[in-house]
Amino acid sequence: MYDQLVSKEKKLAVVGLGYVGLPLALAFARKFKVIGFDINAARIEMMSRQQDPSRELSKEDFAGTDIEFTTQLEKLKEAHFFIVAVPTPVDEHKVPDLKPILSASKTIGKVIKKGDYVVYESTVYPGCTEEDCLPLIQEGSGLKPGSDFKIGYSPERINPGDKSKPLESILKIVSGNDAEALEQIAKVYSAIIHAGVYQAASIKVAEAAKVIENSQRDLNISFMNELAIIFDRMGIDTNEVLEAAGTKWNFLKFSPGLVGGHCIGVDPYYLLHKSKKLGYDPEVILSGRRINDRMPAFIAKKLVQLLIGKGKNPSECKVLINGITFKENVSDIRNSKVAELYQELRGYSVQVDVSDPRADREEVMHEYSIQMKEIPDHDYDAVIVAVAHDEFKSLGTEHFLKMMKKEPVLIDLKGLYKRPENGITYWRL
Repeated sequence: MYDQLVSKEKKLAVVGLGYVGLPLALAFARKFKVIGFDINAARIEMMSRQQDPSRELSKEDFAGTDIEFTTQLEKLKEAHFFIVAVPTPVDEHKVPDLKPILSASKTIGKVIKKGDYVVYESTVYPGCTEEDCLPLIQEGSGLKPGSDFKIGYSPERINPGDKSKPLESILKIVSGNDAEALEQIAKVYSAIIHAGVYQAASIKVAEAAKVIENSQRDLNISFMNELAIIFDRMGIDTNEVLEAAGTKWNFLKFSPGLVGGHCIGVDPYYLLHKSKKLGYDPEVILSGRRINDRMPAFIAKKLVQLLIGKGKNPSECKVLINGITFKENVSDIRNSKVAELYQELRGYSVQVDVSDPRADREEVMHEYSIQMKEIPDHDYDAVIVAVAHDEFKSLGTEHFLKMMKKEPVLIDLKGLYKRPENGITYWRL
């Protein structure tokens, strides 16, 4: 398979062209003939014009690529090596929503042929690829895995907004359903991953490795958030504590904060779901999730307490939140905990404005029914800097002082600024 892809006798297809799929497809398209497939016609139209709907890639990133974008199944049938990179979210009850990946599997079942390969990159619980996705491919194609086609799993490791770690520089885990599949899949990925590939012992091992990467980070951040809650009651600055503790060589450096997005705030629920199906109720993982999910309510309550301490009635106060994307320097607003913070403050009858230079106004309105403020006002009782965009890092506390009325309050959730001496009441996690 690898040799035929290199010679361009066969084509590689990426199914799902979001923040994971598009950069992957473009990277492969510098080596192979690639079909970029997505069910969203508007996104396909944008990519055909060399525009990234996620606004992570520039027009130059499309240059020198041999790729065709399509929504057509007939075109997808021309491929022989399929990579599935569709989203795997959770629903409103925090239960894994497998509809996108199961739908993609049905699509693969309609186009796959003898000798083809299918590799999943979407984050799932261990066993999902072989137990949930594979049967749908078999049912749709009438082919048998192993003898008729090969299957594998290679978890995505893209870090949106981090230009220092491009796709090609991140070590890639690969796996396959047998030795031949593993060898060929490893070769295919090695063509674009300069950092090399790690061959996992099995598909389930690769799936598990991915889901615990973000679960581990979720737990570490939840510990920091719990410390922030405790130290706030003690009147101790958490950042100062972490700076002091960080002088020890083996202290792991994590920071408190809002944990949203489509990875860290979601992946642990996949592991929880599978564990519960097997009859075990996880305690540590679930505890960490509860702490992180409670942070918007904790921050909102803290701000209301500070306003009341200033002799102000929260229902008569006006607050600006700077930043609504799920992390710094990205436009992605999916599963944003800042939106939950907004709703928590509205629950106290506080008037809240939101401003973010990276987020799309229409997307924010569609997703959260929040009308973003293009130009903030200058009569706020408090300002919350919720996301560490580069645009916010360059601002000083004097900038916020000019935007606020008497007895101003600045909430710095990311610890971007030094503690001011200009009369602002300053609080950070």
